[in-house]
Amino acid sequence: MKFQPIKPKKVSTQIADQIRSSILNGDFTPGDKLPPERELAEMFGVSRPSVREALNVLASSGLVESYQGGGTIVKSLVESAAGNPLTEMIRVEGERALDVIEVRKGLEAWTAWYAAQRALPEDIAKLAAIIGEMEKSLESLKPAENLDANFHTVIARATRNVVWLHLMQSIFDAMKEFQKNVWRAVYLTHEDHRMLYGHHLAIFRAIRDKEPEKAREAMLTHLTFAEERSNDYVRLKKSGDG
Repeated sequence: MKFQPIKPKKVSTQIADQIRSSILNGDFTPGDKLPPERELAEMFGVSRPSVREALNVLASSGLVESYQGGGTIVKSLVESAAGNPLTEMIRVEGERALDVIEVRKGLEAWTAWYAAQRALPEDIAKLAAIIGEMEKSLESLKPAENLDANFHTVIARATRNVVWLHLMQSIFDAMKEFQKNVWRAVYLTHEDHRMLYGHHLAIFRAIRDKEPEKAREAMLTHLTFAEERSNDYVRLKKSGDG
C-alpha cells in the first residue's frame, strides 16, 4: 500500500471553505453583501490577497459575484448564469406572476410547516419584530410590502433548509416590481391592510407556538387572498390597456 503525502491546505482555500459553509448554512441570503476584503482579512487574520483569492474561487463556483467598487454579493443557488429568468418573464408577461403565486402557495405552505417545527428563538424574535412594524404601519396605511417580503424570507430561513431560503429569495426578487404595483393598486383601504396584518399575525402565532398544520393553513389562507387580489390587479391592468 502506498500513502500519499499530506498537503496542508492553502490559506485561501480555508477561507473559501468557511465562507462557503456560511452561505450554505443560510447565514447569508441571496443579494447580501459579504464584508469588505479589509474586514474579512482582519476577521480571518490573513492578508487581503489571500481573501481576494478565496473570493475568486467562490465566484468561479457561482456562489458569489464581485463588482468593481460594489463589493461581493451572494448569489442564489437556483439562478442561472444569466440571472433570474423569472424576473424577465414577469416583466414581459405580467400574467405569469399569477403562475408564480400558484407555485408559492405550494412551496410556502410547507416552509411555514417546517418553520413551525424548526424555528429558533432568534427567528421568532425577528418575526415578532416584523409583526410589530406591520402593526405600526396600519395607522398610516403605509405600504408594508418590504415588511411582507422580510417576513416570508425569515420563515424560509427558519426552516434551516438553505434550498428553501435561496428558492424563496429568488422568487421574491423576481416578483418585487409586480408586488409593489399590486400593493399600490388594490390594497387601498384600512380593511385591506388590517386583513393582511391578521394573516401575518396568524402565521406568526402558529410558528411561535410550534403548530405546523395551523401554520400551513394560515399561509395558504394568506396566499389564496394574495392570489385573488393579484388577479384583480391583472384584470384592472388589462382593462386599462384595452
